[in-house]
Amino acid sequence: MADQHPVYVIKKKGGHAGHHGGAWKVAYADFVTAMMALFIVLWLLNTSKQVQEAVGGYFKDPTGTSKMVGNGQNGSGENFTLTKDNMSQLKDELQTAIRKTANFEKIKDHIEMTITSEGLRVELMESGTGDNFFQRGVAVPTESGKDILVKLAGELGKLPNLISIEGHTDAKPFASGRGYGNWELSADRANAARRIMQDAGLRTDQVSQMRGFADRRPRENKGPEDDSNRRVTVIVQYQLKPGENTPGTGGEPAKGEGEAKPAAAGGHAPEAPSGKPAGH
Repeated sequence: MADQHPVYVIKKKGGHAGHHGGAWKVAYADFVTAMMALFIVLWLLNTSKQVQEAVGGYFKDPTGTSKMVGNGQNGSGENFTLTKDNMSQLKDELQTAIRKTANFEKIKDHIEMTITSEGLRVELMESGTGDNFFQRGVAVPTESGKDILVKLAGELGKLPNLISIEGHTDAKPFASGRGYGNWELSADRANAARRIMQDAGLRTDQVSQMRGFADRRPRENKGPEDDSNRRVTVIVQYQLKPGENTPGTGGEPAKGEGEAKPAAAGGHAPEAPSGKPAGH
C-alpha cells in the first residue's frame, strides 16, 4: 500500500463562450428593426393621403394594382378617388399646396374653394388692387397666376377625376371695332390656364371641358362690374359611384355641401373709355 501513488483526475471544462458570444447580435438586430419601423411610421404620418393609401395598398395586394399608384398616366391616383365623401380632404390638401406659392399673403384673399353639386370649385379672382392672376386685358398669366396653376396641377394630376376650366369677366366692355371682347377673353384665359396646368402635371385626357362665360355669370351678391367677376375657375368633378346620378353643371353651391373659404382669384380687366382695357 505504501508504494501506491495518489490518482489525480484532471477534468477539462468545455468552452461554452462560443455558443453565447453572438446573443448580443440578435438583440441589436431586433433593436435596429424596431427603430426602422418607428422611423417608417413617423415618415408615413407626415406624407400625403395618397402615399399612405399607396403603402397600405401594397401590403394588402403586393402584386396588384397598388403598383400603378403614382403620378404617371396609368393608374394615377387610383387609390384616391374624389367623391362627395372625401371632398373636404382634397380641399385641405390643395390649400396646403397653395400656401407654398410665392406672395401667398397678398393673394390668399382672392382664392376661394367651394364644394358644389358639380365638384370642388377653385376660383382665382382678380382684384382692383393689382393683385391679379392675368395681365390686364389679355390672356397672359402673371407670375403669381402661373405659380398657383402649377401648384394645382401638381396635386390634381394625381387624381383620376376629370377637370373643367372656366373663364369669366366683368361687364366692362372692350373698345368697339377691335373684334375682340369679353367672350374671347374669358375663353382665352381658360385655355391659357389649361396649357399651363397640362405642362405642369395635369394629364392630357383629364380636361373634360373648357368654358368661356364672359360676364354672363357674375359672382353672387356682386355687381356686374365688380373686380372679382374677372376670374378663372378650376372644377374638380366628382367621380361617380355606381348608381349615382350625374351631377349638375350649373356650378351653383349645393345646399349643405360646404361654404366658400378665401384662398385666391383670377379674371379679366375692364377697359377704359379711351379704348384700352382698364380692368380686364
